Amino acid sequence: MIEQSVFLRTRDILKLLGIKRSTWNNWVKEGRAPAGLKLSSRIFVWKQEDIEAFLEAARQEVQS
Repeated sequence: MIEQSVFLRTRDILKLLGIKRSTWNNWVKEGRAPAGLKLSSRIFVWKQEDIEAFLEAARQEVQS
């Protein structure tokens, strides 16, 4: 069976993290957050597994 990736839109990530769009865009631009996949000129998505890895790395950074 082929495993399908789950993708999150920007609004989903903003809601999950409780941050503003400008903060997320800055983090992506600075390389702090993973780069998304551009579906069209206005739509970006991120693999859920990439966001989960980003969150785990952020938790580890805070704990150390």
